[in-house]
Amino acid sequence: MKTKNTNKKRIHATPVKPLKRSIEVRGEWKAVDLDPGIFSEEGLDGLVCFEELKSYRLVDTDKTAAQVKEGKQKAKKRKSSRDSSVEKGDVDSKQSEKPLEPAKKKKRKNKNIDINESSQDETITVEVTQIEANKKEDTSTSPSVITATEDERKLKKKSKRNKKKKQNSAEEETKASKSSQNETIKPKKQLKNWTNAALSGSRVKNTDISAWKDLFVPPVVLKALSDLGFTSPTPIQTLVLPPAIRDRMDILGAAETGSGKTLAFGIPMIHNILEWKSNSKKDRNMDSDSPESPEDNEVSSEEEGSVTVEDEGVEEDAIDEDDYDDDENLRLGCVKVIEDVAMKFDNNSAEAGEKDGAGAQGRPLLGLVLTPTRELAVQVKHHIDAVAKFTDIKTAIVVGGMAQQKQRRMLNHRPEIIIATPGRLWDLIREKHPHLLNLRPLRSLVIDEADRMVERGHFAELESLLEILNTTHFNPKRQNFVFSATLTMAHSLPTRVLQKKKHTQPNDKVTLLMERVGIKSKPKVIDLTRKQATVETLTETQIHCQREEKDFLLYYFLLQYPGRTMVFANSIDCIKRLNTLLVILDCTPLPLHANMHQKQRLKNLERFAEMESCALLTTDVAARGLDIPDVQHVIHYQVPRTSETYVHRSGRTARATKEGLSLLLIGPDDMVNFKKISKTLRKDEELPVFPIDRHSMEAIKERVNLARKIEKIEFFNSRQKHHNSWFTQAAEAMDIALDEDLLLGHGRDEDDERGQQKMVKSMKKHLKHLISKPVFKGATKTKYPTQMGRLCLANMSLAGDQSAITSVSAVKKNKKNTPSQRKKEKL
Repeated sequence: MKTKNTNKKRIHATPVKPLKRSIEVRGEWKAVDLDPGIFSEEGLDGLVCFEELKSYRLVDTDKTAAQVKEGKQKAKKRKSSRDSSVEKGDVDSKQSEKPLEPAKKKKRKNKNIDINESSQDETITVEVTQIEANKKEDTSTSPSVITATEDERKLKKKSKRNKKKKQNSAEEETKASKSSQNETIKPKKQLKNWTNAALSGSRVKNTDISAWKDLFVPPVVLKALSDLGFTSPTPIQTLVLPPAIRDRMDILGAAETGSGKTLAFGIPMIHNILEWKSNSKKDRNMDSDSPESPEDNEVSSEEEGSVTVEDEGVEEDAIDEDDYDDDENLRLGCVKVIEDVAMKFDNNSAEAGEKDGAGAQGRPLLGLVLTPTRELAVQVKHHIDAVAKFTDIKTAIVVGGMAQQKQRRMLNHRPEIIIATPGRLWDLIREKHPHLLNLRPLRSLVIDEADRMVERGHFAELESLLEILNTTHFNPKRQNFVFSATLTMAHSLPTRVLQKKKHTQPNDKVTLLMERVGIKSKPKVIDLTRKQATVETLTETQIHCQREEKDFLLYYFLLQYPGRTMVFANSIDCIKRLNTLLVILDCTPLPLHANMHQKQRLKNLERFAEMESCALLTTDVAARGLDIPDVQHVIHYQVPRTSETYVHRSGRTARATKEGLSLLLIGPDDMVNFKKISKTLRKDEELPVFPIDRHSMEAIKERVNLARKIEKIEFFNSRQKHHNSWFTQAAEAMDIALDEDLLLGHGRDEDDERGQQKMVKSMKKHLKHLISKPVFKGATKTKYPTQMGRLCLANMSLAGDQSAITSVSAVKKNKKNTPSQRKKEKL
């Protein structure tokens, strides 16, 4: 019995509950240095990584759950109290309106009907409720009841229409009052693109812009610059803006890449358009004394209202739905069929063009920017929109690779500025679009990357464009801007441009550009380029290797130094091969070349700007003008053919006083181009050799060679399938027996194909096993959360996360400390 009592006591005794606690993270997880050899030891297979957290707080889970429950109960009590108060109000209203009980029931059902309606509507609702009561009494339905229900529906629809009209008119009045109070126009929303990071000069908005005030910048543009955070202008901007805005001179500008040339011609263009608009308003006010002035004022007010309509070029167009007031359309629920929609749309656009006028009285084309690439045109539009966001200036893009009808619709809105590539613009001019019929009012003409644009054979449409602008559509008041990073570089144009001259001098090149653009007076020439033509913050390096070793070195660099890297090649086939090779090696590259669709090109640029560590494989399409933020490395997989392309490629990094690295992979085939570039850019000293860890190259060669084999087999299989499918389809269409000799592989058996597929699978499995092993030895730092799975050891860099620039500078210091180098310095 005692034992039972003791057991009962033990049962009834309150046990000690363990405290349930969780951690509230306040700081950040910091990685702990580890040796990769730890992960290969036995018993540590489940180890992911070590992380340290210092700033945290212990939280009791039971208390937090109780607090959450109390909050929910309080919210329920508040809701119940509100509902009870509402019910009391309903009861009082019931007692006060006892004689009209059926009408009240109808009002409860139709909650959308307002209480303050006219007396006619109230009598109608009473009659309707009486008819419903008669319905209950009489089982047989009479025709009078049916007509009453139809009348009820019509009255409801009319009342709803009247309410909608009243609401819309009230909203329009409030909008008009707000717009009259606010003198400045609301800024436009910026699209998500790779230029957003470049447009933010500093994180602090509304900064001090006193440095811009002496450059004759319009106050509306100054407000936008302060909002963007541009505290001070760049050297090219300080030298270009006063002569362009104050003296209205033509500008020939040459400056390093990333020096702010877009705003150097964008701000004067905006100033010219604002000045033209103010003069046109003054002329209208002067003409207001004439009897025809009220109509003109009405047209001008309509035009000013239409300017505020926002239309983005790359985004999808919104379709406006018409509000039909006819009773027949609403009652029948029909859709009005419009025949020849395209013809009607073109007629409407032509009528809009006639109303606006192609001359100075309407909204003509006042600014034209010509660029060599589509991506550069998109970027220039984003920059101009950011600076002109507090104005009513509209811009549009006209480039190839996008829907031509959408661009025609954008031009129907009559934008003041067009950013275009020559080919698509010339097509629209030949089609005689209303907005492009008269180019005489053009106030600003900009040719960006002029040395590339004026090269003979590249842009044939540009020559015909410039011929039109200098003959039939010539405007003596037009201001011309010609900009490039390699404008005054000697030996730049090929020998076929100047037929008998072997070399091109800088003065000859400038005069050639002036003749083609149509600059007759003496322009303002501003040259800020260095002798080396590259930025001081750029570290230039080289590696001499064989042609087959370039794949090894590229893969080594991408593993060793992660970050934003642009890899340039001279041909599209080379980019495609590298893309498939790096995909097999699990490096996630992003290709960019001229054979891709334009939407995919822009998408890859945005993804490259968002990802911290990624490789963009591109041709010279992305070599000029693109301002992609924080590009750390540029690799020339193939040496460029001219010095201009080398300067523009290397200019994608080390922008805006940031550091960057340029690496040349020089093979035997590239020696001729490399010597030309070094001679033109006056590279007297040899470029430093990029350091490579030879111990890790064996593992890299094993991976790359295996990936090459897989790539060759897959390429041959895809080519074989494409070739054989075309022949088989053609033979079936003509009902002819197909000869197996015409097929690639001579129609091999299914067993051979299965054996090859098994071999490729085994090779991929072996490659995956090789990638899982670490390449570089030494301590590493891990930055992976512990709950996301195993740690990927394949892409680990060397100890200390040493960057490529620091490794090159360390090699330079070691060379200086050698005794042979000391002797040379003494001599």
